[in-house]
Amino acid sequence: MKQIEAITFDLFGTIFDLKSTLIDSITNYLSIKRVSNTKLTPDSFWAIWRERQRIEQFQDSLLMAGHSGYLETAKKALLYTLRYYSISFTDSEVNMIMDEWQNLKMFPDVISELPKLHSLYKLVVLSNGDKWFLDHLVKDCINFEFDAVISVDDVGFFKPHPSVYHDASKQIQIEPQYILMVSSNRFDITGARSAGYQAALVDRYHLPKDESIFQPNIIVE
Repeated sequence: MKQIEAITFDLFGTIFDLKSTLIDSITNYLSIKRVSNTKLTPDSFWAIWRERQRIEQFQDSLLMAGHSGYLETAKKALLYTLRYYSISFTDSEVNMIMDEWQNLKMFPDVISELPKLHSLYKLVVLSNGDKWFLDHLVKDCINFEFDAVISVDDVGFFKPHPSVYHDASKQIQIEPQYILMVSSNRFDITGARSAGYQAALVDRYHLPKDESIFQPNIIVE
């Protein structure tokens, strides 16, 4: 690995533990609805929701439809999941579930490591989130002063589109080869490596290795 000058962090699934934040709300909602489906559990609901959100984001990028907004894709995916399981819903119920995104919980290993890393490197958020949403999360949920908070809003594509990483490199004025992307999402690793970044996979979910030619430089267990 080359000398690192800056570390860019993914937020959703890397710094923030989405499932632990949202699973209680899902569990409560399913309990209220009393859906008679033996294949439906809070875990299976979350898995479909998360997978569908990624599809929504990839579709936006492939169709060059612009950045419709992270929370908008989350909402579209939630509606899809409710219909997938034939669960009736109202607008207020959907909004109640979506409100939980405003209070995301961090993985417990995050907050102690950020100050240590900040003494050595420039630390940057590079996220699919809407700019206003990122500003809220950094201020109110992380409470840590990053050197920059960069949203894909700026380029109009979701990660892993290469333009996201090239734009971030220009914004912080550091060449890609001296930037380390830290993410628990393999698609993020692929995008960063394809743009010339170094990359560290935080292996939170213990998923199989993919066959991409763009592999992480290091894997953090």
